[in-house]
Parts: sequence; C-alpha cells; structure tokens
Amino acid sequence: MKLQLWSIGKAHEAYVKMGIEDFTKRINNYFPSDWTIIPPLKNAATLSETDLKRKEGEVILNMLQKDDYLVLLDERGKSFTSEKLAEFVQQRANESTKNVIFLIGGAFGVDEAVSKRANYKWSLSQLVFPHQLVRLILAEQVYRACTILRNEKYHHV
Repeated sequence: MKLQLWSIGKAHEAYVKMGIEDFTKRINNYFPSDWTIIPPLKNAATLSETDLKRKEGEVILNMLQKDDYLVLLDERGKSFTSEKLAEFVQQRANESTKNVIFLIGGAFGVDEAVSKRANYKWSLSQLVFPHQLVRLILAEQVYRACTILRNEKYHHV
C-alpha cells in the first residue's frame, strides 16, 4: 500500500519543510509515501470562490485513479484519536488498498464533486490551521499511526 499526501498550494515553506521531509522519510520505513503539491491555478485571483473550487476539483479528479482511496481532510469530517487513525490505516492495508491519498484542499475547501468522490472525510481539528501547518501535522500523525501499528515507543515518548 502506498500513502500519498496531496495538497493544493505553494511548495512547502521553509519553516515546515524540514519537518515534513523528516516525517515523510520516516513514513517510508513503513509504507511507500510521497507528497504531491498541486500548484495554485494561474488565474486563481480572477476566479470566484465557486469557479476556483470547481477548477481545482477538475484537476484533482483527473489525477485520481479509479481504485484510489481518497481521504479528504475536511473540518466537517470525523475526528480520530491517534490509535483510531492507526486502525484506519491498518484496515486499508488489510483490504489490500493500493493507494491511500490524504488530500488537503485549497483555501476555500474542495468542490462538491471531490467531496462526493472522497471515501472518507477526516477532520484534524475544529480549529483552523494554515495549510502549511496542516501538511506538517498530517505527516506527523500518519507517522505516529505507523509507529502505533508496530507498537513502537514514539507515541508515548
């Protein structure tokens, strides 16, 4: 199973880049993983919120494969404890899921078509975080889930 982390926006900023790279490298000890940064649309500033979400949605849907398991990070999604996230990841592995994609949408969220395509909607928190920090939190939490699955010390350090 491959874990893919997708985010709409600019490249990782320096203040989070090292952490994201470190946790992603650690995840690779358990599952192959990588980041896909979907660049902002060139004419984003001229589009309405609805049009922007629709066009970003088209890009995302075109990138997805039929069998990809899409986890949409969404403030209206369900929350996990770290242990439940680990169980969720293990369940995908047990089902022989080929690709699990964790998607961080754009500044206004995602188009309804992407939301409907999502296999699961996950809320990291009821708080709002900058996209850059969400990337770091996502990478750390996925790594933490992997260590829980292996009963390693990281979770309780």
